[in-house]
Amino acid sequence: MAANSRLTIATHALVWLALAQRRGQELLTSEQVAASVNTNPVIIRRSLGDLRRAGLVDVRRGAGAGWSLAREPEGITLLEVYDAVDAQPPFGLHHTEPNLECPVGRGIRPALSGAYGRVEQAIRRELADTSIADVLRETLTNQPTGR
Repeated sequence: MAANSRLTIATHALVWLALAQRRGQELLTSEQVAASVNTNPVIIRRSLGDLRRAGLVDVRRGAGAGWSLAREPEGITLLEVYDAVDAQPPFGLHHTEPNLECPVGRGIRPALSGAYGRVEQAIRRELADTSIADVLRETLTNQPTGR
């Protein structure tokens, strides 16, 4: 099962924009962000579009085009990023109805729904407590030595 990386890509983009802002660079192009993420600029534009609709980034078009943070990095939480790019629950239930004649099939959905709901609430609390500034700080702290 492949993991969804939309939250990671969006967070990477925001942290890169925050670092650029800290260094005095007002705007980054989607190509510059894509080079950091090591992905196609189209994927970055799609992600940044989601973030723009959520009010987390601004875009300037035309001459001197680029992307910038719409708010200070301390004021953007990972929960806001998560909701902007992927508001689906982390776990899904069966795609088809289990066998309701089976005692496990009959009770598995309610049992898992409760457990999954509690896990999702814990995830949301942790994401709400972590800002883009926190991720930038930890990213810069965890640089490999010798580079």
